[in-house]
Amino acid sequence: MSAELDFDEFYQAAFHRVVGQVYTMTGSLAEAEDSVQEAFARAWQNWEKVGSYGDAESWVRSVAFRISVSSWRKAVNRFSAHKRSHEGGDLAGLSPDRLAIVAALQRIPAEQRQVIVLHHLLDRPVEEIAREVGAPVGTVKARLARGRRALAPHLSESAAARESPMPGSGHGAGQPRTAKARTAPQIHPGRPAKEGSTNV
Repeated sequence: MSAELDFDEFYQAAFHRVVGQVYTMTGSLAEAEDSVQEAFARAWQNWEKVGSYGDAESWVRSVAFRISVSSWRKAVNRFSAHKRSHEGGDLAGLSPDRLAIVAALQRIPAEQRQVIVLHHLLDRPVEEIAREVGAPVGTVKARLARGRRALAPHLSESAAARESPMPGSGHGAGQPRTAKARTAPQIHPGRPAKEGSTNV
């Protein structure tokens, strides 16, 4: 089997999955798509080496994340990301809880956001995350702890906002609400969330 065919199969199998993962890290579908596309292009240019890695997908995801958070990439994509994020259907099928988590993640530092997604949404062990992000295990653990603390109030705010009655919804000042309030989406310390599929 040729190297070209190997890469094509890898691209077809992994592209949409990695876009979903990077979107969760960045909060912008346009940036995720562009960054992942560029990461795959770099993988193709170095496929003899990248293809020999035990987990080429982790390499692509790590490169795509670094591209997505660089200042020049954000500047180039600002207009197209804004336009495309408002087109109908881009986020079709995302649950309110997943959207709340993505929005909350954008309010914490990028390094914390990256390890939170890898550990709690992709079920990656700390040691594997350390290899992917190029940081010591202790640093990854510290980022996870700080990230969970920083994320918690934003998730609570999101849940409260979804429960606030809209004008004209019939919940007046003297009308108690009877529906049970939704709780904030949970990311539990030490208990990664099982997502089933890594696609968002």
